[in-house]
Amino acid sequence: MSASEVQRGSSVREGAPAAGQGLATASGHAGFGSGRALRPSAKSLPEHARGHNRSLVLQTLYRSGTLSRADLSRATGLTRVTISDLVAELMVEKLVVEVGQRDEARPGKPATMLDINRTGFHIIGIDLSEYATFRGAVLDLDGVVLERIEVPLDGATGAAATAKVVALAQRLVAAATLPLLGIGVGSPGVVDLAGTVLSAPNLGWPSGAGAGEPLQATLAAATGHPVIVANDANAAALAEHSFGSALSDMMLVKVGHGVGAGLIIGGTALVGSRFAAGEIGHVVVGTDGGDACACGKHGCLETWLATPRLDAALAATSDPAERTAILRRAGERLGIALAPVVGALDLAEIVLSGPLELLDGPLAEAAIETLRSRTMAEFHGDLSLRMTTLGQDIVMRGAAAMVLSAQLGVS
Repeated sequence: MSASEVQRGSSVREGAPAAGQGLATASGHAGFGSGRALRPSAKSLPEHARGHNRSLVLQTLYRSGTLSRADLSRATGLTRVTISDLVAELMVEKLVVEVGQRDEARPGKPATMLDINRTGFHIIGIDLSEYATFRGAVLDLDGVVLERIEVPLDGATGAAATAKVVALAQRLVAAATLPLLGIGVGSPGVVDLAGTVLSAPNLGWPSGAGAGEPLQATLAAATGHPVIVANDANAAALAEHSFGSALSDMMLVKVGHGVGAGLIIGGTALVGSRFAAGEIGHVVVGTDGGDACACGKHGCLETWLATPRLDAALAATSDPAERTAILRRAGERLGIALAPVVGALDLAEIVLSGPLELLDGPLAEAAIETLRSRTMAEFHGDLSLRMTTLGQDIVMRGAAAMVLSAQLGVS
């Protein structure tokens, strides 16, 4: 049995109403995980109405495709006058375009159809989660990768790692052929809402005496474009929410250079009071000791599950039975770490993201078996655990989704 074969649960996907956000600047943004629902779905209070209704119109077009002004009025509950004003404003900003007339047999003038300007902007997404390579892409507004650039990490940490990120971002900016909506970055470690990496031990951040690595501010200054930096697992969770098949209440576990998790509950991303929600990689799993971790403790989940650790353990033996045992032990530790979270949050779905050859198979089987043995069968017996369908592009596409959410209020 593979992770993709485990039965799926069911839940509501749409988020709650929230105030929408307009275009951000290079120095500020709405922020992924800022406590607002990822998708506006209804009218808002008067004091938030303008920004929210802009996002509501954009979200409706983004998800529904071409609609007339009358269609938009019916779909959003906004008056035709309000829709007309908002559409005029969005067309001036080149965010909405007219795409021709509806082909209909009814008498009278055919309705003019509208859509998001899907070919008018590019987005840059950057993935810093892999232990050997920094990866980036130019994407369109639908999250389709148009151009890729990779740079080897070569063991760089601290200021050297930051310099590699800056150089990668500048190359991607040069590769974009349309106006940039923004730059999204998924970074390992704890990242605050200002895009400062507070702690990423595997990359040696923060690299100086300060309280964190100000990656967002550094990239904004170097590129002159709006930038949003968030935890890589949170970015991956948003990719599943926006472009994948995720349920409303889900946890995505990202395995790469380290191990982290992104949580979306009721359509809202959780980051925690100290921006460390989902930092399961440095939770000590069990009481039997374990290998030393980059954080200074022993027996953290990362020591069992991070890609470099698993690769090294598997490379040390050619015995198929022992290799299977290594993967099952890692899966058991993952299940031990996740069981209290599943029980506390009543999650319906766990999604795994990382190397398919490591995660899908014995590791995933052991993880779901452990989860089910450590939670209440009547509530969590149908818990779904599966691999992401978005492959290795998940963090880059999630970074693009962060830009869409922060800049336009859509996902």
